[in-house]
Amino acid sequence: MIDLLVVALAFGAIFVVELPDKTFIATLVMSTKMRPLFVWIGVALAFLVQTGVAVGLGKAASFLPEQLIHTVAALMFVIGAIILFREARSADADESDQEEEYAAKATAQGFRVIVTSFLVLFAAEWGDLSQLLTISLVAKYDDPFSVFLGAWGALLAVSGLAVIVGRLLLQRVRLSVLHYVGATVCVLMAALTVWEMTR
Repeated sequence: MIDLLVVALAFGAIFVVELPDKTFIATLVMSTKMRPLFVWIGVALAFLVQTGVAVGLGKAASFLPEQLIHTVAALMFVIGAIILFREARSADADESDQEEEYAAKATAQGFRVIVTSFLVLFAAEWGDLSQLLTISLVAKYDDPFSVFLGAWGALLAVSGLAVIVGRLLLQRVRLSVLHYVGATVCVLMAALTVWEMTR
């Protein structure tokens, strides 16, 4: 049975954390250099595998004592907030360097676009904040399918935005602002987790 609240929580948390992430920039740059639809398919497949791995690890962690799971989940959200706050200061300056890095990798055609996009995002996403948060959400709510739907849906939405309106979005909203929003959401998720532990 799908828990829509868990789906929505996972979607919201992962969406705002992933929006200012390097994977957004990578998808944006590759979609300007190669066929956008093929880029999105490759990215979506990479996110599918990465989310599946995170959900599997989260499910394994759910067998630990509940108090420990909630404590680790809260800690992960706090760490996520700290990382995003720290990265926000240099995010705008680092954006052009990231664009150049991913532009150098974007030279494929046809089916190779899908493979290239998959490999670039697959490598970039290991140990990423969104993957760690997915593990925490699965361990916390013990609802792998709902978290998977929310997390993968958020990653698909973010990569879709990058492909369709990424350049326009970055012209209107500074990358540092997106980092601060993501950090705020992590703080709220940590507070919610602590509240659930103490009630």
